[in-house]
Amino acid sequence: MTESKQKVLVTGGAGFIGSHVADAYLAAGHDVWIVDDLSSGRRANIPDRAEFVEMDIRDPELRNLFREVRFDVVNHHAAQIDVRVSVADPSKDASINLMGLLNITEAAVEVGTRRIVYVSSGGVVYGEPEEVPTPESAPKLPLSPYGVTKLGGEFYLNYYRVIRGLEYVALRYSNVYGPRQDPHGEAGVVAIFCNRLLSGEPLSIFGDGEQTRDYVFVRDVVAANMLASEVELEGDGLDSVGFNVGTGVGTSVLRLAEVLEGIAGTDLPRNHEAARPGELRHSTLNSGKIQGRGWAPAFSLEEGLRETYEYIANQRD
Repeated sequence: MTESKQKVLVTGGAGFIGSHVADAYLAAGHDVWIVDDLSSGRRANIPDRAEFVEMDIRDPELRNLFREVRFDVVNHHAAQIDVRVSVADPSKDASINLMGLLNITEAAVEVGTRRIVYVSSGGVVYGEPEEVPTPESAPKLPLSPYGVTKLGGEFYLNYYRVIRGLEYVALRYSNVYGPRQDPHGEAGVVAIFCNRLLSGEPLSIFGDGEQTRDYVFVRDVVAANMLASEVELEGDGLDSVGFNVGTGVGTSVLRLAEVLEGIAGTDLPRNHEAARPGELRHSTLNSGKIQGRGWAPAFSLEEGLRETYEYIANQRD
């Protein structure tokens, strides 16, 4: 980011990815505030030098925090991220992911916030894509309420950009994994496998295990967030300010299990269970666009999985 010190709000900064992003803003010399309701985030993840406010992003009091601090940048990670929850309770999903976003954008416009970095999802906004790896220009056909709200957030932000003058960048993540991860979400399989291997329990494989995902290490995702905070914006429309963040490499569940077993130095039996209905077969992102702006994944799958496994092992000691 720019050398001048800025006031940065990280929503969801007590969570897995948000806390790493908050660490990076602090390391770059910025003042950081974290808003998190701790519904899934952990107090232990909050950096010592960050100002923490325990609050729901839908709370009207959030406006007063904006008025008091006058944030330069908002990094918006707070969200309802579980596809299954969105299917079971679409209203809850929409309330958090859309009404929460609108509370933030209205406050940001009022105080003159320069930019919002918005976390979208490359794993769900494209639905079952015809083109793999999938580019930003692919049709947007989400197949879950969660995907609908994430894409809806991009449309709302486009309105605020065009009509209200609020800059934003949307980062469409693939499957993020790494230290501090919990077992929820698609990439949660990494944490689940690590914990099972450490407990000497067999790994559960749904279906034939050949379904693939684009696993990107959290430290690489942090680098994308820092770039998004300052990158020069060009063009019009959702895809001009939307960037896929992934490796471009699809990894099967079987391959993931194999690499983690090698790291753990164990070879346990595997339980094969019925395929999950509605699960995407393949999801891999083409991240050539953001790579053209100076970002590239720096960690191999093996390096990232090793660091993640060792972190989870240390947490269990």
